[in-house]
Amino acid sequence: MNDHSPMVFSAEDFRHRAQHQSGAPLMQAWRDHGDHALNADLMPILETMPLKDAAVLVSVVNDAHVPRVILTQRTDKLRKHSGQIAFPGGGIDAEDDSPEAAAIREAGEEIGLEPRFIEPVGRLPHYLAATGFRITPVLAIVHAGFTLTPNPDEVAEVFDVPLSFLMDPANHQTGSKQFRDGLQRHFYEMPYGEHHIWGITAGILRTLYERLYS
Repeated sequence: MNDHSPMVFSAEDFRHRAQHQSGAPLMQAWRDHGDHALNADLMPILETMPLKDAAVLVSVVNDAHVPRVILTQRTDKLRKHSGQIAFPGGGIDAEDDSPEAAAIREAGEEIGLEPRFIEPVGRLPHYLAATGFRITPVLAIVHAGFTLTPNPDEVAEVFDVPLSFLMDPANHQTGSKQFRDGLQRHFYEMPYGEHHIWGITAGILRTLYERLYS
């Protein structure tokens, strides 16, 4: 944000920032943010790949004391991104009216979060994943009264991280790795306790920081 207002972490402030984002319009901005900006040479490759549309729920729990972001650890038996830290989400199905509908449906299927507690407040620019997905991060507030029941077929653990921790650039590390396709890729890492947040999830969180809190 560019208004130089004091940094406040609350659901209400998150809603305001989500609806008044800085930077280029969403459809044009994806190349400029997160680990896409660290891997500019890979962007032409991603743009020519056939990608399936997907959506994830980037949700902030409306807690007056410590607003928190809900994350999951995927089970080891999933075909893609097994064992990794992720937002609830998945592919957009034909019956989904919007990315919001897909993200909310997937949150229900994966962690048992009921739609009546979810208030969508915005989106981030697309994240293009080399694993074959064009991901729409849906920003939302989760209101009090919800319960979570992880689906054991998909989710090994559901946990939350303070929004203030994730939006502190001091907690944003960078790493690099040569993947099976032979390409060297750079990515963000945000270690939190025993959880290694990196890759797509950290890239989306970095984009959230750049669009809303930098």
